[in-house]
Amino acid sequence: MATGTHTVEVPVEIENVWDFVSNMEKWAKLVPGYSAHTMIDDKNSTWTFKGNVGVLKKTVEVEITILEWIAPSKVTFKLKGISDNFSGNGYFLAESIDAGNTKMTGFLEVTAGGLAGPVLNPIFKPIVPKATQMLTDRVANKIKMVNV
Repeated sequence: MATGTHTVEVPVEIENVWDFVSNMEKWAKLVPGYSAHTMIDDKNSTWTFKGNVGVLKKTVEVEITILEWIAPSKVTFKLKGISDNFSGNGYFLAESIDAGNTKMTGFLEVTAGGLAGPVLNPIFKPIVPKATQMLTDRVANKIKMVNV
C-alpha cells in the first residue's frame, strides 16, 4: 500500500475551496498523468491515465466513485482499476483558518493486487506521495486563479 498526504494554505474562503473540490469536472484534468474522463453520473466516472510505472509506459483505466460530500469541508472517493488490479481511496479536506484563508489537505492511498502486486506496490510507494503533492498544489493554484 502506498499513501500520500499534502496540505497547503489557500488564500480564499472555505466555500471557494468546497465549490472547486466538490465537483470532479473542475479538477480531473489536474491529476498527474490525466488523459481523459467520462462522467457516468454526479458520483461515478471513469478516468484514463497515461504514465510511467517504473520503466514501463502504461495506460490505465480507473473507476472513481464519490463516497460522500460533507459540505463545506470534505469530499471522499474510492478508486478501482478497470484495466489493472488495484484499488484505493482519497479525499480533499478543507479547514477554515480564518476569514479568507483555508487549509486544504489532499490524501491518496493505492494498493496493487494480484500477481503484479508485490512488484507494483514498492514502485507505487514513492510515486503516490509525489502525485498527491502535485495534485493538491495544482488544485490550490487553480482555486487561487479562479478566485482572484
